[in-house]
Amino acid sequence: MAKVKITETVLRDSHQSLIATRMTTEEMLPILEKLDKVGYHSLEAWGGATFDSCLRFLNEDPWERLRRIRASVKNTKLQMLFRGQNILGYRHYSDDVVEYFVQKSIANGIDILRIFDALNDPRNLETAINATIKEKGHVQAAISYTTDPENKIYTTEYFTRYAKTLESMGANSICIKDMSGLLKPYDAYELVKALKETVNIPIQLHTHYTSGLASMTLLKAIEAGVDVVDTAISPMAMGTSQPPTESLVATLAGTEYDTGIDLAQLDEITKYFTPLREKYLASGQLDPKMLKVDVNALIYQVPGGMLSNLVSQLKQAGKSDKLTEVLEEVPRVRADSGY
Repeated sequence: MAKVKITETVLRDSHQSLIATRMTTEEMLPILEKLDKVGYHSLEAWGGATFDSCLRFLNEDPWERLRRIRASVKNTKLQMLFRGQNILGYRHYSDDVVEYFVQKSIANGIDILRIFDALNDPRNLETAINATIKEKGHVQAAISYTTDPENKIYTTEYFTRYAKTLESMGANSICIKDMSGLLKPYDAYELVKALKETVNIPIQLHTHYTSGLASMTLLKAIEAGVDVVDTAISPMAMGTSQPPTESLVATLAGTEYDTGIDLAQLDEITKYFTPLREKYLASGQLDPKMLKVDVNALIYQVPGGMLSNLVSQLKQAGKSDKLTEVLEEVPRVRADSGY
């Protein structure tokens, strides 16, 4: 088996999931050169909610953030999360806006665009995929992973069929995007095996620790032949974030899956982010609710990157006591809409 590659999420999904995307550019800059030297497959550094958060909460220019990260990260690929026809927003945009945004993203330093649609509708990916191909970027088309109560809709065959469609559209790789931490270890093994038999491009797995399954899920996916996995450096890992990078590197060291990453280098990064984590806890930005395992995530299925923002918004509205009720309502809404 080939060595497993790692995408580090600390600059994007990790803090989106734990502290509602509030990590500032100034907090990122001092550690970028060390992150660049680790030997990661890529650094997820932009996209998702970072654009909105920069403008709405941090009084930052998101494009300037990208340029400053790119200036410090000279050897490692930068990747972003792109919401298909929604770009980085919350509604559909016209094709010309999507095309121009892709062009500017790549021009300012993005190498890999992870492009997804929450409905797994390939029509909502087509413009972004074609624009990325035109700009010679790497198209990572994502499968939004979900489940249904009777396992009749979102089957392995459903996901492999979708992956084949994405490959035919020009995807350079496929990401299993398990945004809510729903993918169980043995299901991951089966899905990765099936995808490897169906498509001829690399498979990457993104998951969240929300339900407590994620490290086991990554390991079974690795045994099934997944090419790349997403992790977060330990001070910004677990809870609603990703599994810890160091733990996976240590687990695979000396095996056929050895990542080749040096734990001593990771320790320097851990030491940088540890006081930041303490600062976020002390300020209330990092809510302890985001750090615990919640197996009920398998029922309410709220994405990790959405949960911290939900808690933050309930706090702002003075409705923190309504969290349980809100979470209980989500599966009812999914049922009403036919999953």
